[in-house]
Amino acid sequence: MDKGFYTVRGYSLKNDNPLTPSMEDYLEMVYRLSLENKKVRIKDLSEKLNVKASSCTKIIQKMAVDDFVLYEKYGHIQLTTKGKTYGQYLLQRHKVVEKFLYNIGIKEKEQLLKDTELIEHNISEDLLYYINNLNNFFEKNPQIITGFLAFIEDQKHTSLST
Repeated sequence: MDKGFYTVRGYSLKNDNPLTPSMEDYLEMVYRLSLENKKVRIKDLSEKLNVKASSCTKIIQKMAVDDFVLYEKYGHIQLTTKGKTYGQYLLQRHKVVEKFLYNIGIKEKEQLLKDTELIEHNISEDLLYYINNLNNFFEKNPQIITGFLAFIEDQKHTSLST
């Protein structure tokens, strides 16, 4: 029996990541905020992610159980070594995907952020590796991006089916 295809849920069940996509967003933002300011609070995090403080507290408490953060009620959120390492990876993954999307023509900031968020949680390590290398190739060969963007401009009125 061919086991070549799974549903999105089927593939995600095969993933050994202890964090949900939502938890990854929280951890990435804690990492970002910790780079700016040593003391991260629930209020700061909830404002940056546009979520209620109570929802934020629940997620942070779950991440504390999994040893990504240290958190005491009404205190600061501190990253553990595990949290720093994974937070750094999450930020880098975000930047790689965002740069790729920008390179291929997604320039409007809100659309770029939305597409990055939707893609970054569903990307394999292998694909991320290749996208990062493609970004590096584009950086060393800017004429290729220029040519591609000109091609895209010419293709604006064609459908996906052609």
